[in-house]
Amino acid sequence: MNSFIWMSAKTLSEAASAASVTVATAMTATADDPGRATHALLKAGGIDLLDLLKEGLLAPGTVVNLKSIPNLDTIVAESGGGVRIGAMATLASLAENPLVRGRYPALAAAVAGSASPQIRNMATIGGNLLQRPRCWYFRAAEYRCLRKGGDHCFAITGENQYHAIFSNQPCAMVHPSSAATVLVALRATIDLVHRNGGVRRLLLEDFFGAPDRNVTQENDLQPQEVLTGIHLPPLRANIRMAHLKRGEKDAFDWPLADVAIVLDTAVGERCLSAAVVLGAAAPVPYRATAAERVLTGRHIDDQAAREAARAAIDNATPLTKNSYKLPLFETLIRRAILTAVEKRDG
Repeated sequence: MNSFIWMSAKTLSEAASAASVTVATAMTATADDPGRATHALLKAGGIDLLDLLKEGLLAPGTVVNLKSIPNLDTIVAESGGGVRIGAMATLASLAENPLVRGRYPALAAAVAGSASPQIRNMATIGGNLLQRPRCWYFRAAEYRCLRKGGDHCFAITGENQYHAIFSNQPCAMVHPSSAATVLVALRATIDLVHRNGGVRRLLLEDFFGAPDRNVTQENDLQPQEVLTGIHLPPLRANIRMAHLKRGEKDAFDWPLADVAIVLDTAVGERCLSAAVVLGAAAPVPYRATAAERVLTGRHIDDQAAREAARAAIDNATPLTKNSYKLPLFETLIRRAILTAVEKRDG
């Protein structure tokens, strides 16, 4: 790891002004690029950033600490019934927060099952949403893949058992955040603050970008911007939700399949609207619109759940070693739909 200057920002403006490049842009610089020494990168919890530094994938001249900026970690109720989550709130505080647990149980479940207790106590929700892919080719300095500014995705014909089954061209990574899967299903919005004080508020779903939009970055974060918070919308009384995931290990593991379901329905009534979002399936949280269409307007029962689950994977394009994800996702989607309905009556 190279030495760097440590800067503790006192204000958002100070932090944003110092953030000369995003991590995504910095990672496209080659090892012999003299410009790397001028890069100043933001640090939230530091879990992912430290990994990238230790792996030699980043060598910034300055690291800007956000923890010294007050009030970035608060979780508060908003007028109208929504909740605002500060980007520096830790995953542990989010999982334990009574507002989140009471109103958005699927989100609480997703973050409570992420990583290990030690990491949840350090990792922030903002950093979790902005973390880089966990693809082993991307994480290895020896491979200059497309996402690092190279000209080849090694996973497409290589070791791709954990990679995408949707939208996997030209890059086969999967988005690493389980929290993002639920937040997209909830139609969460985020605030991005520029150094001049301007605020961009946009849907989290629109913030994420597929490889065909920009293969070197997963989102629309710009230089001299700071992600400051996430807004969860108020929910109708008839909203029910569930989150399920499966990994090779029960703890401290990224999921093989990750499913978030949000249904607007009521006892004895038809489903008014549905959100079915898959994680660990595509380079961004993947909205299974075919499954949503199957559920909308129907009474949710086992047959509807089975049809929706099959529809969700109809357009999948598995790679050479990850076709096992198809029955895994189909099962998880069906179970998550029925779990959401059961919670309605329980």
